[in-house]
Amino acid sequence: MKTHKVNSIDNSKLIVTGKGDDKVWEQAEVLTNFISPWDEKEIDKIEFRALYNSEYLFFCFKVYDNQVYVDSTDDTDNSINNSDRVELFFRSDKNLNPYYCLEIDPTPRIMDFIAKPSKQFDFNWKWPFKDINVKSSKESNYFIVEGSISLASLTKFNLLKEGKIETGIYRAKYNKQINGSYEPTWITWVNPETEQPNFHTPTSFGVLKLM
Repeated sequence: MKTHKVNSIDNSKLIVTGKGDDKVWEQAEVLTNFISPWDEKEIDKIEFRALYNSEYLFFCFKVYDNQVYVDSTDDTDNSINNSDRVELFFRSDKNLNPYYCLEIDPTPRIMDFIAKPSKQFDFNWKWPFKDINVKSSKESNYFIVEGSISLASLTKFNLLKEGKIETGIYRAKYNKQINGSYEPTWITWVNPETEQPNFHTPTSFGVLKLM
Protein backbone atom coordinates (compact mmCIF):
# COMPACT_ATOMS: atom_id res chain seq x y z
CA MET A 1 0.00 0.00 0.00
CA LYS A 2 1.11 3.54 -0.68
CA THR A 3 2.41 5.22 2.46
CA HIS A 4 2.67 8.87 3.46
CA LYS A 5 4.82 9.76 6.46
CA VAL A 6 3.22 11.88 9.16
CA ASN A 7 5.84 13.59 11.28
CA SER A 8 5.48 14.19 14.99
CA ILE A 9 5.52 17.71 16.36
CA ASP A 10 5.67 16.38 19.93
CA ASN A 11 3.46 18.61 22.02
CA SER A 12 3.96 21.70 19.91
CA LYS A 13 0.84 23.70 19.32
CA LEU A 14 -0.43 24.00 15.78
CA ILE A 15 -3.04 26.71 15.41
CA VAL A 16 -5.70 25.78 12.86
CA THR A 17 -6.67 29.01 11.09
CA GLY A 18 -7.87 27.70 7.75
CA LYS A 19 -4.89 29.36 6.05
CA GLY A 20 -2.29 26.66 6.69
CA ASP A 21 0.10 29.40 7.75
CA ASP A 22 1.44 28.03 11.02
CA LYS A 23 5.24 27.67 10.83
CA VAL A 24 4.90 24.15 12.24
CA TRP A 25 3.58 23.01 8.84
CA GLU A 26 7.13 23.37 7.52
CA GLN A 27 7.86 20.09 9.32
CA ALA A 28 5.34 18.17 7.21
CA GLU A 29 6.09 16.07 4.17
CA VAL A 30 4.13 17.31 1.16
CA LEU A 31 2.02 14.86 -0.84
CA THR A 32 1.37 16.03 -4.41
CA ASN A 33 1.10 12.88 -6.56
CA PHE A 34 -2.65 13.01 -7.11
CA ILE A 35 -4.18 11.61 -10.26
CA SER A 36 -7.48 11.27 -12.08
CA PRO A 37 -7.30 7.78 -13.62
CA TRP A 38 -10.61 8.22 -15.46
CA ASP A 39 -9.91 11.58 -17.09
CA GLU A 40 -7.26 12.48 -19.66
CA LYS A 41 -7.14 16.16 -18.75
CA GLU A 42 -4.27 17.36 -16.61
CA ILE A 43 -5.37 18.21 -13.07
CA ASP A 44 -4.35 21.28 -11.10
CA LYS A 45 -1.86 20.86 -8.30
CA ILE A 46 -2.99 19.62 -4.89
CA GLU A 47 -0.82 19.67 -1.77
CA PHE A 48 -1.68 17.53 1.23
CA ARG A 49 0.12 17.73 4.55
CA ALA A 50 -0.36 15.91 7.85
CA LEU A 51 1.27 16.16 11.28
CA TYR A 52 0.44 14.86 14.74
CA ASN A 53 1.13 15.43 18.41
CA SER A 54 0.02 13.59 21.52
CA GLU A 55 -3.61 14.64 21.04
CA TYR A 56 -4.40 15.35 17.41
CA LEU A 57 -3.88 14.40 13.79
CA PHE A 58 -3.60 17.63 11.80
CA PHE A 59 -4.29 17.84 8.06
CA CYS A 60 -4.10 20.54 5.44
CA PHE A 61 -5.17 20.56 1.78
CA LYS A 62 -4.01 23.33 -0.53
CA VAL A 63 -5.96 23.01 -3.76
CA TYR A 64 -4.94 25.14 -6.72
CA ASP A 65 -8.06 26.23 -8.60
CA ASN A 66 -9.14 29.59 -10.03
CA GLN A 67 -12.69 28.44 -10.77
CA VAL A 68 -13.92 26.98 -7.49
CA TYR A 69 -17.53 25.85 -7.57
CA VAL A 70 -19.75 25.76 -4.49
CA ASP A 71 -23.43 24.85 -4.66
CA SER A 72 -24.96 27.41 -2.28
CA THR A 73 -28.57 26.24 -2.66
CA ASP A 74 -28.63 25.36 1.05
CA ASP A 75 -26.42 23.70 3.65
CA THR A 76 -27.64 20.16 3.14
CA ASP A 77 -25.46 17.20 2.25
CA ASN A 78 -26.88 17.36 -1.25
CA SER A 79 -25.39 20.83 -1.83
CA ILE A 80 -22.04 19.74 -0.41
CA ASN A 81 -22.17 16.70 -2.67
CA ASN A 82 -22.58 18.99 -5.70
CA SER A 83 -19.62 21.21 -4.74
CA ASP A 84 -15.87 21.17 -5.15
CA ARG A 85 -14.46 19.42 -2.10
CA VAL A 86 -11.67 17.42 -0.52
CA GLU A 87 -12.25 14.05 1.10
CA LEU A 88 -10.68 11.84 3.75
CA PHE A 89 -11.87 8.27 4.23
CA PHE A 90 -10.62 6.15 7.14
CA ARG A 91 -11.14 2.40 7.23
CA SER A 92 -11.05 0.01 10.17
CA ASP A 93 -10.01 -2.93 7.99
CA LYS A 94 -9.61 -3.96 4.36
CA ASN A 95 -13.22 -5.16 4.33
CA LEU A 96 -14.47 -1.58 4.78
CA ASN A 97 -16.67 -2.74 7.61
CA PRO A 98 -17.01 0.01 8.56
CA TYR A 99 -15.22 3.04 7.15
CA TYR A 100 -15.66 6.70 7.97
CA CYS A 101 -15.96 9.54 5.48
CA LEU A 102 -15.26 13.26 5.72
CA GLU A 103 -16.11 15.32 2.65
CA ILE A 104 -15.36 19.02 3.07
CA ASP A 105 -16.09 21.87 0.69
CA PRO A 106 -14.22 25.23 0.58
CA THR A 107 -16.63 27.05 2.90
CA PRO A 108 -16.00 24.61 4.91
CA ARG A 109 -19.18 22.57 5.16
CA ILE A 110 -18.66 18.96 6.23
CA MET A 111 -20.53 15.93 4.94
CA ASP A 112 -19.53 13.20 7.39
CA PHE A 113 -20.95 9.71 7.48
CA ILE A 114 -20.20 6.11 8.33
CA ALA A 115 -20.28 3.53 5.56
CA LYS A 116 -20.22 -0.20 4.98
CA PRO A 117 -19.43 -2.25 1.84
CA SER A 118 -21.47 -1.75 -1.34
CA LYS A 119 -21.92 1.95 -0.58
CA GLN A 120 -24.18 1.52 2.44
CA PHE A 121 -24.08 5.09 3.80
CA ASP A 122 -25.47 6.32 7.13
CA PHE A 123 -25.75 10.10 6.91
CA ASN A 124 -27.27 10.29 10.38
CA TRP A 125 -23.87 9.46 11.83
CA LYS A 126 -21.58 12.41 12.57
CA TRP A 127 -17.99 12.65 13.72
CA PRO A 128 -18.19 13.81 17.35
CA PHE A 129 -18.16 17.60 17.30
CA LYS A 130 -15.61 17.88 20.12
CA ASP A 131 -13.16 15.65 18.23
CA ILE A 132 -12.91 17.54 14.95
CA ASN A 133 -12.07 21.11 13.98
CA VAL A 134 -12.05 22.31 10.39
CA LYS A 135 -11.45 25.78 8.92
CA SER A 136 -10.87 27.06 5.41
CA SER A 137 -9.86 30.03 3.29
CA LYS A 138 -10.03 30.94 -0.39
CA GLU A 139 -7.76 33.05 -2.58
CA SER A 140 -7.96 33.86 -6.28
CA ASN A 141 -6.08 30.75 -7.40
CA TYR A 142 -6.41 28.26 -4.55
CA PHE A 143 -8.36 27.25 -1.48
CA ILE A 144 -7.21 25.67 1.77
CA VAL A 145 -9.00 23.22 4.04
CA GLU A 146 -7.19 22.72 7.35
CA GLY A 147 -8.25 20.72 10.37
CA SER A 148 -7.54 18.51 13.33
CA ILE A 149 -8.99 15.18 14.44
CA SER A 150 -8.46 13.83 17.93
CA LEU A 151 -6.34 10.70 18.20
CA ALA A 152 -8.80 9.58 20.87
CA SER A 153 -11.61 9.43 18.31
CA LEU A 154 -9.43 7.67 15.74
CA THR A 155 -8.55 5.10 18.39
CA LYS A 156 -12.16 4.75 19.51
CA PHE A 157 -13.27 3.97 15.96
CA ASN A 158 -10.45 1.40 15.60
CA LEU A 159 -8.74 3.47 12.90
CA LEU A 160 -5.37 4.12 14.55
CA LYS A 161 -3.45 0.86 14.84
CA GLU A 162 0.23 0.57 15.67
CA GLY A 163 0.90 4.08 14.43
CA LYS A 164 -0.89 3.57 11.11
CA ILE A 165 -4.15 4.95 9.73
CA GLU A 166 -5.48 3.39 6.52
CA THR A 167 -6.69 6.42 4.62
CA GLY A 168 -8.15 7.48 1.29
CA ILE A 169 -7.31 11.03 0.19
CA TYR A 170 -9.42 12.51 -2.59
CA ARG A 171 -10.73 15.58 -4.35
CA ALA A 172 -13.87 16.25 -6.38
CA LYS A 173 -13.59 19.06 -8.95
CA TYR A 174 -16.81 20.27 -10.56
CA ASN A 175 -16.44 21.67 -14.08
CA LYS A 176 -18.96 23.86 -15.84
CA GLN A 177 -20.34 22.34 -19.04
CA ILE A 178 -21.56 24.09 -22.19
CA ASN A 179 -25.17 23.63 -21.09
CA GLY A 180 -24.47 25.32 -17.75
CA SER A 181 -24.48 22.17 -15.65
CA TYR A 182 -21.52 20.95 -13.60
CA GLU A 183 -19.84 17.56 -13.91
CA PRO A 184 -17.16 16.18 -11.57
CA THR A 185 -13.60 15.12 -12.16
CA TRP A 186 -12.61 12.55 -9.53
CA ILE A 187 -9.07 12.83 -8.16
CA THR A 188 -7.28 10.41 -5.86
CA TRP A 189 -3.95 9.72 -4.19
CA VAL A 190 -4.15 5.96 -4.81
CA ASN A 191 -5.31 4.58 -8.14
CA PRO A 192 -8.05 2.06 -7.28
CA GLU A 193 -7.76 0.44 -10.74
CA THR A 194 -11.50 0.58 -11.35
CA GLU A 195 -13.16 1.08 -14.73
CA GLN A 196 -15.44 3.80 -13.40
CA PRO A 197 -14.66 6.41 -10.72
CA ASN A 198 -15.00 4.76 -7.32
CA PHE A 199 -13.45 5.82 -4.03
CA HIS A 200 -15.62 3.42 -2.04
CA THR A 201 -13.44 0.41 -2.67
CA PRO A 202 -10.57 -1.17 -0.71
CA THR A 203 -8.05 -0.48 -3.47
CA SER A 204 -8.37 3.31 -3.13
CA PHE A 205 -6.75 3.45 0.31
CA GLY A 206 -3.18 4.07 1.39
CA VAL A 207 -1.54 4.43 4.79
CA LEU A 208 -0.76 7.47 6.93
CA LYS A 209 2.22 6.34 8.99
CA LEU A 210 2.84 8.22 12.22
CA MET A 211 6.59 8.60 12.59
